Order: sequence, then C-alpha cells, then structure tokens
Amino acid sequence: MPISRRDFLSSTLAGSAALGLSMDALAQNAQGEQSKRASKLPILVCSEYSYNWIDEGYKLLAGGADTLDAALQVIQGPEDDPNYQNVGLGGRPNEEGVVELDACCMHGPTRTAGSVGGVRNIKNVSLLSNTVRLHTGHVMLVGEGAERFAVSQGFVRENLLTDKSRKDWLLWKETHSDWWGPGIASPDWRKRFRAPAHAEEWNDRIQRMEEIAATIGIAPEDRLEAIRSVIYPPTGTTHCSALNEKGEMSGCTTTSGLAWKIAGRLGDSPIIGAGCYTDQDVGSAGAIGSGEENIKVAGAHTIVENMRRGMSPLEAGMDAIKRIVRNHNGDKERLQFVDMVYYILRKDGAYAGVSLWEGYSADHHHMLAVHDGTKRLEKTVNLFEGPSQDWPPVQFGS
Repeated sequence: MPISRRDFLSSTLAGSAALGLSMDALAQNAQGEQSKRASKLPILVCSEYSYNWIDEGYKLLAGGADTLDAALQVIQGPEDDPNYQNVGLGGRPNEEGVVELDACCMHGPTRTAGSVGGVRNIKNVSLLSNTVRLHTGHVMLVGEGAERFAVSQGFVRENLLTDKSRKDWLLWKETHSDWWGPGIASPDWRKRFRAPAHAEEWNDRIQRMEEIAATIGIAPEDRLEAIRSVIYPPTGTTHCSALNEKGEMSGCTTTSGLAWKIAGRLGDSPIIGAGCYTDQDVGSAGAIGSGEENIKVAGAHTIVENMRRGMSPLEAGMDAIKRIVRNHNGDKERLQFVDMVYYILRKDGAYAGVSLWEGYSADHHHMLAVHDGTKRLEKTVNLFEGPSQDWPPVQFGS
C-alpha cells in the first residue's frame, strides 16, 4: 500500500523522538506465556513472509515427502516472486547494484548441512545450499565458486535485478550512498547518519528525493516507499522448519540480505548455527532480523541447545533474545534500533515465535506462520513493548 508524505514524515519524526525517551526495565510480556503445541503432526513453522506458500509445503509434508524438501518448497515461493524484494529474484542489491543471495539448510535425519553466501545470478539459493549438501563434501560455498558450482549442477544464470529494485538502488546511489559507518556497539554510533538540523530541512530533503525518484522513473505511488528503503535500508529473510509424524526434522533459511550492503557482506542467514540450526534429537530454529547481532549469539544453535537442556521453545528463544540485550548492557537507547525474530520447533511438536520488539511498526506485530493441518498466523511473544525503530537514527535540532 502506498504511504503518504504525512505518514512518512510522522513515522520518521516519531522514530527520532524515541531517542530521547527514558528507558524502562525489561517488559513483562513473556511472563506467563507458554509454548504452543501442534494439534497433530506433521507441522511447518516459518516466517510470516512465507505464509502465501506454506500450503504447498504442507501438502508435500503430509503426503510423505522429505522434511527438507517440504521446507524448501515453502521458501522457494518468495525466492521466485519478483515482487518480494527480500530474497531471490528482485532482492535488493548491494551498494554496487548487484544482487547477492545467501542461504543454508540442515537435514535432520542424515545430520547434514549445506550453505551458500554472496551468490550472484542464481535465483534459488535455498535449493543451491541443498545441492552443496547432497553433492559435495563441503558445507559452505561462497561467491564466484558457488556460482560456478551452481551452473555445473544445472542451475541457470539469470539477471536477478528487477526494474523496481534497480530504480530503488539508483535512488539510493544518487541521494544517500555515504551512510555506512559504525554500528550501535561503537561509541560513535549516533554519528552514523548526517541528519538535517530542522524538520523543515528534512521535508526539503524528502522533496528533493521525490524529484530525483521521478527523474529515475519511479511511479508516483511508489516514491515514498522507495525513499524509506533508501534512508532506512531494509533487511529481509525467510525461514521454515518442518517436522513429520516420524519425528524427522529439517530447516532452511534464505535472504538477499541488508539492502545496499557493502559487496561481500554476509549476515546470519548462511551461517549454520545462526540463521538456521536443526538437531534431529532436539528441534529446529531459524531467525530473521539484525544479522550481525544474531551471529554474535549464535542464535539458532543457542536455542536448540537450550531446548536440549530442558527449556521450552519459548524459554529457549527468550534466552537468545536476552543474550542480544546483554551484549549492549540492556541499553534500550541502542537496542531500539535492533530487532530479532526467532522461529522455534521442538521434536515433539511444541513451537514458539519470539521477538525483541513487538514489530517493525506500531500497527503490525511480528508473526509466525504455522501449518499443522490448519494454516494460520500467530503473534510472536516479545521481550520489549512497542515497535523497534528504523536504523540509522535520525535526530533533529531545535
């Protein structure tokens, strides 16, 4: 849905104002919550971004297909969809205007894994990660080598940069291509974005960006959305975990990563133990959100090991979330610019979705998609109240 200039400016100002808010203690939302359980097996648990394709995966799973084949079927859907700009075809490019994709998978029954990172010109990197698992003695291939291997295995090279993503990148390149700098762990994190001194100046900047967007050829109804993606580079990932009646489990994750990233940047999605982890004896977990933060806590592996030690899926996920919080000493002034969502499935069919914040915006809660014969979306259990804020921070003078 197109956003209006008023909505855009209001949300931007609200995000910047949040820098000055006092920070409360940890939210109590998670207390009293319980992990949920599948009404019957098999079950698929995945990110909400795969909701439109979960039926296809469930049909395979219920029909006796391998758990990894079913999970891959789910996340292949958004990879094939050029209108979904966070994975596969149409994914947002790096700072050089090139789409680089990452993915990994784990097959519980054989205790094997495959991963690819920084792959160009190959659309279905989730399937490629599985090909690495099946047809090499390696676990991870990256860059040009991964692309050559893909072609040798029958994958077709194709241009992944759609017209929409190309125009969005051109707008970023023309107006905002100097924003990379220190992350929130740095003492200089507030300097990351050179913001205008007054709201009026910000309005002038938005108007100039609209004019450039028009010159580039971005449709009027898409311009403010494109501007938002330039100022606040979006992340985007999708994950799916599968469990069948025999207790066999698998998981997989795919992404195009952070928009406008430095070429060669890898987030958590291709990292076994961060973006995805499955242990046939215990369970499976996957992640979307702040990739660098998730890598530092080995989130998916941490969650599965927590369940091995007796934690419920909800407790295991919340512990991983709290580790991210501890890495920043509980400083919510910084943490408001971080978000993380974990999707968790235990071998007995218990599952949970947990998140650092309620959602990316005040009007949309983080969700997980579930299919155990009944397809549905469920809210995650969040640690902190309210939405996370877009990064980098925007501050206004008096």
